[in-house]
Order: sequence, then C-alpha cells, then structure tokens
Amino acid sequence: MEFLNFADQEAVREYEDFVESRGGSYLQSAHWCGVKQNWRHEAVLSRDSQGRLRATALVLVKKFPPPLRPFLYCPRGPVWDYENVAAFEDLMEGLEELSRKYRAYYCKMDPQVEESEDKKVHTLRAAGLSFVPWRQDDLGIQCRSNYILELQGRDQDQLLASFKSKCRYNIRLAQRKGVVCGVYGKERLDEFMALMEETSRRDGFQMRSRAYFARMMDSLGDRCRLYLCHYQGEALSGAICVRYGGRVSYVYGASASRRRELMPNYLMQWEMIRWAEESGCEIYDFEGVPHWHDPSHPNYGVYQFKSGFNGRLAVYAGEFTQTFARRYKAAFDRVLKWVGYQKLL
Repeated sequence: MEFLNFADQEAVREYEDFVESRGGSYLQSAHWCGVKQNWRHEAVLSRDSQGRLRATALVLVKKFPPPLRPFLYCPRGPVWDYENVAAFEDLMEGLEELSRKYRAYYCKMDPQVEESEDKKVHTLRAAGLSFVPWRQDDLGIQCRSNYILELQGRDQDQLLASFKSKCRYNIRLAQRKGVVCGVYGKERLDEFMALMEETSRRDGFQMRSRAYFARMMDSLGDRCRLYLCHYQGEALSGAICVRYGGRVSYVYGASASRRRELMPNYLMQWEMIRWAEESGCEIYDFEGVPHWHDPSHPNYGVYQFKSGFNGRLAVYAGEFTQTFARRYKAAFDRVLKWVGYQKLL
C-alpha cells in the first residue's frame, strides 16, 4: 500500500491511465481534486508483485470547524476488479492510516456498482463495510439512479435510428428551425450562468458558482466541454459534460423558459452523444433521474425527457461505509439528517 504523490507528474499519469482503462468515473480522477478545492485529497494505491497498479481509491477529506471531526469520501470508488481480495485489503489499510492522520470518524464510498451486480456488492459487504441499499427518494451524496445509453459500437445513424420517434423528430425540428449547438471555452460561461440562474429559480435547486464551473474546465482540460445552443444569437440551453473512462457524462445542464418549442435540449443531447461516439466511448451517461419511479413528482419530466433516447436505467447499489469512531458517527449522522448532505458538501 502507498499514497499517490500528486506533485509527481509521472505517477499521476500512471494513476490516470489505470483509472481510465478500468472505466473509472471522472470523480476518481486526480484532476477532480482541482475542482473540489474546499476538500483535501489523497489517493491510496495497491500494487501487485511486479509493481503494477491493481487497485486505487481517490479520497476526499472534508474538514469542519472544531469540535466537528473530518470524514473521508471516496466518490464513485474505489477502482479495482472486485476479485482481488488482497488489493482491497491494501486500500482498507490505507483508509485506516488516513483516518489516523486526519482524525476522521468514517469513510463513505459509493462505487460505480449497480444493484444487480450481486457479486461485487457481496465482496464489499464481506470486507466488513456497512451498507445502505438504494431506497426511493434517498439521494445520498450522489444520485442513486442514472439514465445511460450504451453505444455498443453503433455509428451515429444507428444511434439516431434507435431513439424514440418523438425524440428523433425533436432533434430534426431544432436543426430545421435554425438552432445551432456549439462547443465553447470559459469565455462563454456567462451565458451558461444566466441559463443556470434561470433554471435554478424555475426548478428550485441550489446552483454551483461560476468559479466552480471554471475550475472544472481548467482542471479537466479537453475532457470537459461547455455546450451552448443558440437561436438567432440567443442562448437557449447549455451543458457541461465530461469524457472519462470510456463514457461521456452529462454533468450540468440549464435551459431558458422561452422558445422551448424549438427543442434545443434535444439537439444539445444529440451533439454530446455524437462526441461520445466519435471519441470511441462505450457509454453516454445522462446522469441523475432521481424521481423516475414517481410520475406525480414535479421533476418526473427529467426522466421522461432522457428516456426518449431509449437507453436504460442504471440503479447503483448504494453507499458503503468504513467506520472508525462509531459513537461519534452515530451522533454526527443525526446532524447530517437534520442539516442535509448538500449544505455540508
């Protein structure tokens, strides 16, 4: 077991190659640390007898003012083959060492493992981790339910033909009416922020700052793209997406309330799917659909929109926790339940 030296560029490249080659999430990228500047970061590594990486875990350290103690968070990790028990034991040893270093009371993990992957879930539980299975409307830190489109080597014509007919119609309508979708740099973030502010007011959610999105684009480089759809020079929709580990993920999106009849969101999704296909990715990830099961929920339309692209629902297993101070965790969990994760994170 060892820890990644983030100042060693060769070591970071080795780490990135390992995580990407195994389909790890961008949230496990060393470059994600540049986005989460209010967290400290560590990465635990395990090597085989030949010195090759066999398991990794990027760990974010959330510190609070005293007397509150820090906790560790391994977002969409760890990354390993789930069969090598010795490798995972190495990672757990590293987490124990980090708990002592930071006086952390627990480590939470929400690996990119679907609830149907019984063997992987069993492996994590057998390691002694406590497990909170998926429950409807229990969002946790990451959304438990994503909508994904498996590209499966299909070309763009085949992908377009696979969409539901109304979805294809709306993509073509946007093109026919003169909506233009383009890729831009940070100089166009102000347009995206205006759309995000409007969406935040309309849908009632807390939005990230302009600085946060700028850090995403700086830290992730050409892996991160800003898309904007314009009609006659006016921005109607925008998105920030990330290409990493064989998938393109639609991370943030926003849209205007006006000119919705022009269907800019459909065209924007299609352009991001095209990027995934052109990049040789296996998956396009629409990300969260937390209310897919409840047609009466005000945000059920998000699921309806994404399902028009005829992908599938991916329900992740849930959150796994290694506890280092049980009494403290029980007390702090009550605080989290009252305050809510997102206000602390």
